[in-house]
Amino acid sequence: MQIELKDLILVPVDFTETSENAIMHAAKLAATMQYSVHLFHVINRESQRELRKKDEDRGDLTERLTALGEKYIAPENVAFEVSTHEGSIYSEIEEALISEGAKLMVMGTHGKKGLQFIFGSDALKVVTKSPVPVIVVQDRDFDEGYNRIVFPVNDFTENRQQVQWAVHIAKIFDSEILVFVQKEADSGMETKMSIVTQQIAESFDEEKIKYRIFESEKVSNYTEQLLEFAAEERADLITIMTDSDAYSPDFPIAGWDEKLMFNPMQIPILCINPKELNQVYFRYVGIL
Repeated sequence: MQIELKDLILVPVDFTETSENAIMHAAKLAATMQYSVHLFHVINRESQRELRKKDEDRGDLTERLTALGEKYIAPENVAFEVSTHEGSIYSEIEEALISEGAKLMVMGTHGKKGLQFIFGSDALKVVTKSPVPVIVVQDRDFDEGYNRIVFPVNDFTENRQQVQWAVHIAKIFDSEILVFVQKEADSGMETKMSIVTQQIAESFDEEKIKYRIFESEKVSNYTEQLLEFAAEERADLITIMTDSDAYSPDFPIAGWDEKLMFNPMQIPILCINPKELNQVYFRYVGIL
């Protein structure tokens, strides 16, 4: 079945300050991209306990979601809608992305522990199993948008999909892309990285995207070097591939991905799951 995509951003909301920041990011993104926003709350067991404790019902949650939309989204002249659903957070969010035809999800977290607390034990799967890219934000403000994008290139970069999304965002914000290449000790891998980097550069040249290329100083500790580089360059966004097929189904994100998603600099991370980017999404970003 082919998914009918809409110019829509889905935002899971748990009523914390961090999720409110995600709403602010989504509102400003939507205003720039001319999208609408859907605020979405899942009522799980924990939510039900809180409702009973506060003597509230589902209607109260809908009112709270609407109030958040009026506070953060309406002032940006962006249309929004709200909904609540009962069930598993992981399955309900994935189902909503498909049924609503959202092109993007913005999700708030204040660290790995916080993400798991907010969204339950399947939280990380929300990112890796999402049929659309997910921008993970912490408490950092949106500011002027994503003007400086860090583009990691390492030995498992799936460059075609990552390039297309980086180009898409860069065109929206007139961004400069900072390509950060992993240094390799093995000559064969060094050659591979050189070829991949050249292909990426050619793609950016073809799309008339501003970019610069850097290489890590050391072979080891690439993630730490990447984060230091992003901080020094005052990056607004880091793009990564979150390929759930590369790891155990019970542990969907590698350690380096987690370090980036929950980075202490609170730089937003654009997470792209290559497995889920079918022809519908390739057409959206201009590949097909």
